[in-house]
Amino acid sequence: MKVALYARVSKALEQNPENQLQALREWAKRADATVIGEFVDEISSKDTRPQKEAVLGLLRTRQVDGVAFYALDRWGRNMAEIVLELEEFAVQGWMMMALKEQIDLSTAAGKMFAHILAAMANFERERIRERTMLGLARAKAQGKKFGRPRKCKECGRFESGTKRPLCSCVKGGGANPSLICEGKSGV
Repeated sequence: MKVALYARVSKALEQNPENQLQALREWAKRADATVIGEFVDEISSKDTRPQKEAVLGLLRTRQVDGVAFYALDRWGRNMAEIVLELEEFAVQGWMMMALKEQIDLSTAAGKMFAHILAAMANFERERIRERTMLGLARAKAQGKKFGRPRKCKECGRFESGTKRPLCSCVKGGGANPSLICEGKSGV
């Protein structure tokens, strides 16, 4: 079995990937796996992960049979991302080993655990949606306006730096002369 070893560390925290890599190398030796390469992303929280993308490329082109990483949180940033990729692993028949959690998709228990994670991620997405809807309802009840700011029907512009119309020409009489629409005829 040909595998890629993947580690991710925080550049901001000055972490060293060697602890993860050492554990992965030991696993590969015990599993009698041929290591095709070691891939390390040293990133901050918002960076892309080019080495992870490289591993996924090797998997998709069948240059490796699977990937091993130290822990699920080293593979993905959030549960939804992890679950989507676990589903791809299962569908494609790729081997995946998360050492810390002992998840191996080649076993029935590993597949069951992946399904449990998928259910939990779906539950969390629904909870987030519920909280968002409650927050929107509360804001609406408090008179908060949503959507794009309104613009002057005469000139189509907005007052600079605000969401108020550039002029009050649409309201008719009593307009502040400094806000009279320059685009309105006769002004």
